[in-house]
Amino acid sequence: MTPAERYRATMEMKSVDRLVRQEFGFMEGTLDSWKKQGLNGSDINDVFNFERDLGRVTLGNLGWCEPAFMPLYEDRLLRTEGDYDIVQDIAGRTVRFFKGRRNNFMPTYLKHAVANREDWEKDVLPRLNPETPERLAAYDREVERVVGVVKEKGSWLQQRLIGPYMYLRALMGPEDVMYAFYDVPDLIHDILNAWVTLSDRMISRLQAKIEIDEIFFGEDICYKNGLLISPDTWREFLKPHYLDLIARIQSRQKKQLQIQIDTDGYVEQAIPLYMEIGMTMMSPFEAAAGCNVVEIAKAYPKLRMLGGIDKRVMAKGPKAIDTYLEELIPFMHKRGGYIPTCDHSVPNEVSFADYLHYRKKIVEFGG
Repeated sequence: MTPAERYRATMEMKSVDRLVRQEFGFMEGTLDSWKKQGLNGSDINDVFNFERDLGRVTLGNLGWCEPAFMPLYEDRLLRTEGDYDIVQDIAGRTVRFFKGRRNNFMPTYLKHAVANREDWEKDVLPRLNPETPERLAAYDREVERVVGVVKEKGSWLQQRLIGPYMYLRALMGPEDVMYAFYDVPDLIHDILNAWVTLSDRMISRLQAKIEIDEIFFGEDICYKNGLLISPDTWREFLKPHYLDLIARIQSRQKKQLQIQIDTDGYVEQAIPLYMEIGMTMMSPFEAAAGCNVVEIAKAYPKLRMLGGIDKRVMAKGPKAIDTYLEELIPFMHKRGGYIPTCDHSVPNEVSFADYLHYRKKIVEFGG
C-alpha cells in the first residue's frame, strides 16, 4: 500500500498491510538525552522506523492551544519577582514562569485576556477578524501547499483548529470560564459565535479548492478524573456551536467529514458526548489518567483511535514492553482504525535503548 492508501484505509476502518508508523512527539530534552546514550546523528525516521510520508497533510492557522489571534499579543517580560519572571504571552495572558525557563513545567496563569465584555469587544474580538489581509494571505499560502500535495499523492487532508472549550479556557482561564457560564452566558455565546465565524470563513477558502477529509479539534476538556465541565454545560454551550460549524463545512462538500477530538485526561465520559456531534476519531488516550485503548476499542468498535501507549511502561525495560505490547498491538491491528503512539510526548525518563526496543516491537507486532 502507498502511505496515502494506508492512512485512508486506517481512517475508514479497513484492513491495512501494516499499522501507520509515527509518534506523538518528544518532550524537550528527550532527544538530547538520547544522544548521550547512543543516538547518533542519523535521521530519527530511519532509526525508529517512522513514516517519511504519513499519507496525510495538515493545515493549521486556526489556533490550537491558543486562539488564532491576528495580530498576536506581544510576548514580553512585564516584571521580575524573586525567582520568577512575570510575562505577557502571545495570547494576552499574564503568566508566572521560573526565571529564564519556559518549558517542561506548568506555569501559573495570573490573568487572562477576557475578564469582561469590554475586554472582549475592544481588544480581543478585533484580533479574531476573519477579513484581516495578513490572515487571509497566510491561510491561502497554506491552502496552496496542501492542495498540491493532496492532488499529487491522494493524501488525507486534515484541517486542525482550536476547539471551543480550549478557546474559552485560553481566553478566560479554567476557573473564570466556569463562573462565566453562569454569570454571563450571552457573552459566552458571543465569543463562540466569533469562533464559528472565523473558522468557517477560513475553511470555506480551502473548500473552494478541494474537499476535506477530517476536521481535528484541539480540545483538552478532560483531566485525570473526567470532564472539566458537566455534560449539561457542554450541551448548552459547546454542542450548538460545534454543530453549527460542522454543518456549515459539510454543506460545502459531498465527502463525509471525519471529526477528531484531541483531549488529555480520562475520556470515557467525553466519548458519548462527542459522538453527539459526529466524532469519529479521538486521541491521545492518556494511560496515566486511566484510559485503556483496548477496552475503549471494544466499547466503541467504530471509533478511530490514535495514541494510548503508556509512557511509564516504555521506561520499565524490554520485558515489560513486550508483555504490554503483545496484549495491545495485535488486537488493535486486527480491529483496525488505530495508529499506535505514546499517550503524549515521550519523556526523557524513557531511555534510548528502551525506546528503540519499543519501536522494534511496534514494527514486529504491527505488521
